[in-house]
Amino acid sequence: MKINTKRCQIREFRAKDLVPFMAYHNDLDWMKYQGFKGLTLAAYQQALLEANDDLIQGKQLAVVDLDDQKLIGDLYIRQEGDVFHLGYTIAPQFARQGYATEAVIALIDWLAVYQGARVIRAEVALGNLNSERLLIKLGFQYLTTTDQIKSYELHLR
Repeated sequence: MKINTKRCQIREFRAKDLVPFMAYHNDLDWMKYQGFKGLTLAAYQQALLEANDDLIQGKQLAVVDLDDQKLIGDLYIRQEGDVFHLGYTIAPQFARQGYATEAVIALIDWLAVYQGARVIRAEVALGNLNSERLLIKLGFQYLTTTDQIKSYELHLR
């Protein structure tokens, strides 16, 4: 799977992505709102390169610069029928430059066309205002708050 945008490409992870992925996923201040963090290189290798091929189980995708293939961030997608659960993280040096918006829009479009997605769901930890703003900007509707998590949903058809 490869999805190209104006500035980036969404693709499966490669071995060369592991060290930069680990750098921002193990920055506990940056990742304070995220759950997939603080692991060893071997654990990330297992999760991203060896056991990462099924949308039903959940799949982590790399967001890389279209020209030099440097890792910008990552997306997570999990499928339940025609409902898809979405997550996203951008490395701190690429934050607030529109990469999350660009990548999420491209992934949602791809899911609608190639996977028959009807609904996209996303959860945001309380206090993660930037992530909330992104979802609202993209048309997601607030559903509920439970256990310090706000849930949002986007209906595609």
